[in-house]
Amino acid sequence: MSGQHGHGHAQVNSGSKGSETHKHKEKHKEHRHKEHKKEKHSNSDHKDPSEKKLRDKEKLKHSNGGSEKPREKRREEKVQPSHVDKIKKEKENGFVRERSPSALKSEPEEDNSFYPSPQHLKTSKREYEGGGFEYRPKKIKSEHDKKAKKRKQEHEEYEEEEEDEEDIKPKKKTRDQKATQGKKMKKEEEEKWKWWEEERSTDGSKWRFLEHKGPVFAAPYEAMPDKVRFYYDGKSMKLKPPAEEVATFFAKMLDHEYTTKDIFRKNFFKDWRKEMTSEEKSKLTDLNKCDFGEMSEYFKAQSEARKQMSKEEKQKLKEENERLLQEYGFCIMDNHKERIGNFRIEPPGLFRGRGDHPKMGMLKRRIQPEDIIINCSKDSKQPKPPPGTNWKEVRHDNKVTWLASWTENIQGSIKYIMLNPSSRIKGEKDWQKYETARRLKKCVDRLRTQYRDDWKSKEMRIRQRAVALYFIDKLALRAGNEKEEGETADTVGCCSLRVEHIKLYPKMDEQEYVVEFDFLGKDSIRYYNKIPVEKRVFKNLQLFLENKQPEDDLFDRLNTSILNKHLQELMDGLTAKVFRTYNASITLQQQLKELACPDDSLPAKVLSYNRANRAVAILCNHQRAPPKTFEKSMQNLQTKIDEKQNQLCAARKQLKSAKAEHRASHDEKSRRVLEVKRKAVQRIEEQLMKLQVQATDREENKQIALGTSKLNYLDPRISVAWCKKWAVPIEKIYNKTQREKFAWAIDMAEKDFEF
Repeated sequence: MSGQHGHGHAQVNSGSKGSETHKHKEKHKEHRHKEHKKEKHSNSDHKDPSEKKLRDKEKLKHSNGGSEKPREKRREEKVQPSHVDKIKKEKENGFVRERSPSALKSEPEEDNSFYPSPQHLKTSKREYEGGGFEYRPKKIKSEHDKKAKKRKQEHEEYEEEEEDEEDIKPKKKTRDQKATQGKKMKKEEEEKWKWWEEERSTDGSKWRFLEHKGPVFAAPYEAMPDKVRFYYDGKSMKLKPPAEEVATFFAKMLDHEYTTKDIFRKNFFKDWRKEMTSEEKSKLTDLNKCDFGEMSEYFKAQSEARKQMSKEEKQKLKEENERLLQEYGFCIMDNHKERIGNFRIEPPGLFRGRGDHPKMGMLKRRIQPEDIIINCSKDSKQPKPPPGTNWKEVRHDNKVTWLASWTENIQGSIKYIMLNPSSRIKGEKDWQKYETARRLKKCVDRLRTQYRDDWKSKEMRIRQRAVALYFIDKLALRAGNEKEEGETADTVGCCSLRVEHIKLYPKMDEQEYVVEFDFLGKDSIRYYNKIPVEKRVFKNLQLFLENKQPEDDLFDRLNTSILNKHLQELMDGLTAKVFRTYNASITLQQQLKELACPDDSLPAKVLSYNRANRAVAILCNHQRAPPKTFEKSMQNLQTKIDEKQNQLCAARKQLKSAKAEHRASHDEKSRRVLEVKRKAVQRIEEQLMKLQVQATDREENKQIALGTSKLNYLDPRISVAWCKKWAVPIEKIYNKTQREKFAWAIDMAEKDFEF
C-alpha cells in the first residue's frame, strides 16, 4: 500500500493536470477496493477483537452519518408545502401570518425613530470585518431541549438516570413520529416571537396594527325553575326577572361570612330595591324576613352536578371553551398572534372588596355593548357587537395598550381588556421597570446622602419629605394615595400615615429609638412592625407629633404628588414603586448569595431560593391567611414522613444483616445483595430528606405570599442566572405560565448576571 502511494505521488509530480486527476482517481478506487476486501474478510478473523470492535464502530458511525442527512432533507421537503398552504389560507381569512425576524428586517421601516434594544448592543456574534452586521436569528429552544440541557448539568444521581432514559427514548421513534415532531417544533419556532431582539419604537406608539374580535359577554340571565321558590315572611313570592337575578347573587353567597356583615346586607338591600317593581318594593321591606334557602340549595345542587358530569359532557364543555379561546382569546398585533389576558366580561354580581370595604354588597351591574369602548387599527377588521347592539365608541389609539375598556359602577374605575402577561407589550413594560430599578442602583447612595442631609433642613416640609423617603427606602412602604372620605376602605401608605399609626419608644427590647407601626395597608392587609431607626429620624418624628390629635396626619406638609415630583427630580422615572422594586430585587440577590451552597442537593437549593423569596415577601408585607386545608395537608405530609422513616429503619436493618452475611461468605451473590441494600437505603434517605424539606418550606410559607413579589417586584433575570449558575432546572422556580411571562429573561440572562 505504501509503495502504491509513493508511485502515485511520483506521477502527480511529473504528469500533467489531466493525467494527475485520472491517476489519482484510479489510485483511490484501488485503495477503496483493498480496504473493502480487508473489511469483508475481517468478520471471520478473531485475532484482535478490539480492532474488529473499532472497525464496527467506525462502520456504524459512517452509515448513520450517511443516512441522517438525506432523512433531514426529506423531512424539510415534507414540511415546507403545508407551511406555505397554511400562510395562503390565513391570508385569505383576513389574517397575516407572523414573519420571521429576518423577513421583518428586510422590510422598509416607517418614518418612526427607533433605538436598539440591549440585545442589539451585543455585536460580537453578528459583527463582521466589513463593520456591518450579519443577522443570524437565534435557534429557539423548545421546552424539551431546555429540560434536557438542565438534566445534563444536574449532578444528582436520579437526574442522571432520567437523562439516560431521555437519551434512549427518542431512538425508538419511527420516521413518521420524527416528521410530526419536526413539524410541531417548526411551528413552535415560528409562533414564538423574540421581540426583545428587535428594535423598539421611540415615538410613543405601542403598535402599528391591531385586530381582535372584541370581548365575550356574560351569558344572559336564565329564570329560576318554578319549583325553586323565594319566600318573604314565610310566604312564597314570585319575583320579576330583574329582582330575581339580584336575589340569586345573594343566595349563591348565603353560606359565606360576607352575608352576615351589616354593611354588606345594608348595601345589598339598598341596590336590590332599585331593581324591584313598585309592587315588590312595597312588599319587601325587611331583608331579615327574606328566605333564600331554596335558591341556595338549587345552586349547590347545580354545582354538585357539574362535578359529577360525565367525561363526554366535560369534553363538550372543554371544546366549547377552546372554541371561544381560539375565536376571542387572540389578537393580531404587528403581524404576530398574541394571547389576550381577560377577553371575558365579568358577569354581574355583588361587590366584595377586601377587608371591611365600605361598599361591600353593592350590585355590580351587567356590562352591555353600549358601555364598551373598542380600540383597534383603522385598517383592521373591526369587531362586531352582538346583533341589535352598538359599541359606545371605536377608537384607533396606538399610544395605549388596551383592546377594550368600560367604566364599572361601584367605584367609577375604568376596566380594561389587556394582553396576556406573556405578550410583548407586558414583557417590554416589565423589562423597562426592572431596568429603571437597576438605574436607581447606580445613584441610590447619592439619594440616601441627600435625604439624610435634609433631616437637618430648616424647612419642615423638607424634613417630612426626607423622613418619608427614608421609610419608603428602608421599609419598602407604598407611597399611599389620596382618597375621598368614605370612598374606599381606610387604608393608608407612607404619605397618608396618621398620628395613631405610629408609637415611639426611646428604648425597647435593648434597642434604642424604636418606632412601632400599626396600620392597614393595600387590600386592608395589616402592617405591623417594630424597627429601630436613626436618632435624627426619631427626633424628627417626635417633632412631627407635637400638638397633634390621633386622627391628624403625621406628614401634614406632604402628599404623594409632592413626593413623586421630588423623586422625578432626583432621577428620571423614579417613583416609590421603583424604590420598592429595587429593594426587593437587591434583597433577593443578596439572600441568594448568602444562602447558596454548591454541595446542597436540588431540594435544599430550592428551599434556599424560597427562603430568599420569603425575605423579600416579608420586606414588602406580602401576607396571606393560612390556607383552610393547611393543617390537614401538614398532617398528611407528616404521615408520609413517618412512613418513610419506618421504611428507612427497616432498610437499615436489612443492610446490616446483608453486611454480616457478606463478611461471613465473601461470595459474589452476597456482595450484589449488599450493594442493592446500600442503594435502597440511599434512595429512601433522599426521599425522606425531600419530604422533610417540603414540610419545612410549607410551614415557613404558611402566612407569606411568595407569588406577588416573584411576579411583580423581583427581576426574573436574578432567578434565571441563579438557576443557570447552580444547575437548578428553571421549572423548579417558575411554572409554565411564569416561564411564558418571563421568556425574555430566560433567553437573555446568563449565569453571571448582576442586578
